[in-house]
Amino acid sequence: MLLLLAEYLQQYYKGFAVFQYLTLRGIFGVLTALVMSLWLGPKMIRLLRNLQIGQSVRTDGPQSHLSKSGTPTMGGALIIASITISTLLWADLSNRYVWIVLLVTILFGAIGWVDDYRKVVEKNSRGLPGRWKYFWQSVFGLAAALVLYFTAQTPAETALIVPFLKDISIPLGAGFVLLTYLVIVGTSNAVNLTDGLDGLAILPTVLVGGALGIFAYVSGHISFAQYLFIPYVPGVGELIIFCGALVGAGLGFLWFNTYPAQVFMGDVGALALGAALGTVAVIVRQEIVLFIMGGVFVVETLSVVIQVASFKLTGKRVFRMAPIHHHFELKGWPEPRVIVRFWIITVVLVLVGLATLKLR
Repeated sequence: MLLLLAEYLQQYYKGFAVFQYLTLRGIFGVLTALVMSLWLGPKMIRLLRNLQIGQSVRTDGPQSHLSKSGTPTMGGALIIASITISTLLWADLSNRYVWIVLLVTILFGAIGWVDDYRKVVEKNSRGLPGRWKYFWQSVFGLAAALVLYFTAQTPAETALIVPFLKDISIPLGAGFVLLTYLVIVGTSNAVNLTDGLDGLAILPTVLVGGALGIFAYVSGHISFAQYLFIPYVPGVGELIIFCGALVGAGLGFLWFNTYPAQVFMGDVGALALGAALGTVAVIVRQEIVLFIMGGVFVVETLSVVIQVASFKLTGKRVFRMAPIHHHFELKGWPEPRVIVRFWIITVVLVLVGLATLKLR
């Protein structure tokens, strides 16, 4: 939106041409979303408290969590709003990738909103039934996959890129649709499972989102892409504005979500942010790198799968409680220790993921 204004004003003052630079607009995207989150955060928290939209806490979990009962939830709406407004202000709105990622984020957030609303407002402990939640995730994930597949302009946009190996590129054909669907829906649910402690999910999301922004920038720059032996995807660099907005909105939310949390993001935020990360990773052709950088999300998901499978097959549990962050809590780790150590692991994994840019 502001890019169009800057282009118009260029005829009067050439200095407005500076807004053509992706890096500058990416920085403004971060700052705009950050300021919006910090400004709107207290207002949203008061509104949620007045509406008595508070978190319900499981009685079979760590006893330290019982004090969190009633903490405002559905704060993920703040993140989505900040990301959307910042992206609309600073991104090139003629870019199809921007709209695809924005729509996926909003639609998955809508699924989470319905689930949260039923739980905390209608007092329906089941929320949105799992089969319906998965159905709508599948519909929106498959729709995004089909759009990306049928609008692909180069073979690289539908090929699987193997990190650390510069000459390995596997054409997927129609298999791209299945892979994209699995990445978007899988990442959405993985972030949702991780969102169980104060700030545990949001900072890894910010770190991974920021790293994906770097991948988007270099993938959309033909010289950088050729130098780094990664696929050049025309127009994908514009996603640095979306990723920047995600970083800013996430950091602003963390200001209120850090231990002890004043607000939780709820499914509305977790499902949306996970789907956003998955969609960006697919567009920049770095699904495997997302798997590496989002290792915490992967382990959290696997812990649930292993726990359920073990109990059904043997009647025994592998972990004291799943997802795995609760296992460590029940072993006696204080909540802040679990959170910070998972953050540290994510920093290391993100650095490994970024290293794939050069180590090929």
